[in-house]
Amino acid sequence: MTSAADTTPAAPSMRAACLTAYGDADVLQLRRVTRPQAGPRDVLIKLHAAAVNPIDWKIRLGTQRAFIRYRLPHVLGLDGSGEVVAVGRRVTRFKVGDEVYSSPSHRRSGTYAEYAAIAASEVGHKPRNITHQQAAAIPLAGLTAYQCLLAGKLKAGQRVLIQAGSGGVGTFAIQMAKHLGAYVATTCSARNEALVRSLGADEVIDYRNQAFDEVLRDYDMVLDTLGGQQRERAWKVLRRGGRLVTVVSNMPEAVQRWGVNLGAVMASLGMVGFKLAGIRRGKRGYFVLKKCSGLQLDEIAKWVEQGAVKVVIDKVYPLAEIAAAHRHSESKRARGKIVIAVTADSGGEVNAVSGQ
Repeated sequence: MTSAADTTPAAPSMRAACLTAYGDADVLQLRRVTRPQAGPRDVLIKLHAAAVNPIDWKIRLGTQRAFIRYRLPHVLGLDGSGEVVAVGRRVTRFKVGDEVYSSPSHRRSGTYAEYAAIAASEVGHKPRNITHQQAAAIPLAGLTAYQCLLAGKLKAGQRVLIQAGSGGVGTFAIQMAKHLGAYVATTCSARNEALVRSLGADEVIDYRNQAFDEVLRDYDMVLDTLGGQQRERAWKVLRRGGRLVTVVSNMPEAVQRWGVNLGAVMASLGMVGFKLAGIRRGKRGYFVLKKCSGLQLDEIAKWVEQGAVKVVIDKVYPLAEIAAAHRHSESKRARGKIVIAVTADSGGEVNAVSGQ
């Protein structure tokens, strides 16, 4: 006799790149897992593309475990673009068939997969003039750049230094700052000078041959994506009352030195010291931790559609090569973003500056 349990249909599954343990890139494995379902305030997205961010491999290494601790195996990924296939009963902004993009909260990461259920408040409408691969490169870095410029109160006519202008956050921040009417200086290697100038940088400092803090003075804002001594030196660039905005907590270094729990405490104390250092100098220090915002993604999408913001993609990897994509990101040599093609129809491999 067949029991009721025997006739219950199996839950739909999907391909996903799973974190199976903390360690090097080889702990990421492609598996079949249960497809998520949309909750009342969620949208279920069929993903066409995702992207790799430095936070992904920092989580994979275990350096964020004081704040981000997953039950393994776990699907990573904090950037994605795709199509809505289901909506929760309390969702009104989206319908089935909408093309969307998102950077979900780390509490619900999972874009290294064919499907992801994401809170509707964290989802934006995909820019209509670009592919899913290009769109997937935007959310986390684009929101970070956008929120940093807001925190730094950047206005037209002001001067801003953007550290590491050829990186993921830097490439977006340069363009956004120019769109706001600012004068933009940036640091990068000589091989990336043409790239950052094409994005709108007015002044380029080759960090290998020039000390930016000896060249620049009286700036209104610095966006720091490097931390450490580079951030300390950045105070000298600012005028009195200027703003130093950082996205670097130095958590990985603190955890490596003191362990997970004490490292978290020391990193937090370091951020307090950073703010006090600014006050002593008559300046202001701000730490920005990216907030998930679908409404801000809609605003960024307008800038992309207007041609004010373009996407820089260094390389596209298939989902099966997620470990290689992580290694590439860890090399810190990527120009712009590293993208994951989840499906074959996500837009074709796109390198260099794209999105015109």
